[in-house]
Amino acid sequence: MIDFEILGEPASAKNQRRIVSVGGKPRIIKSKKALDYSKAFRGQCPKLDYLIDCDVALRIDVWYASRRPDLACADLIMDLLQDFIYMNDRQVKAVMSVWNLDRENPRCRIRLKTLKDGGDSQGLSSFSLSEIWEM
Repeated sequence: MIDFEILGEPASAKNQRRIVSVGGKPRIIKSKKALDYSKAFRGQCPKLDYLIDCDVALRIDVWYASRRPDLACADLIMDLLQDFIYMNDRQVKAVMSVWNLDRENPRCRIRLKTLKDGGDSQGLSSFSLSEIWEM
């Protein structure tokens, strides 16, 4: 199991996107907050020597500085873990997110666990919740 914290309030990958002009063509990009968080995340995230190449379960405990944000940060965090912890965010087969409040110290605790092969021949999941979240 991998367990670490990232300091700072996470942003949503989807909320508050911006439309900008690149080469005279409109493009939709992440919000400034999401881009800033991405930079801070990359500066703090451990990088494994060998990226995980199997299915994983991800638990994200988020402490926000105010009651306003929702848990829409999970998608961005899964994207940011790619190339640091695992090869591709499609490897994430289970996600659990928990919302918390800490006005003085916003942060995320990220726990990741590798999973045994949980698919059957029809591609249906056979992961039990007790197996995944016994962290």
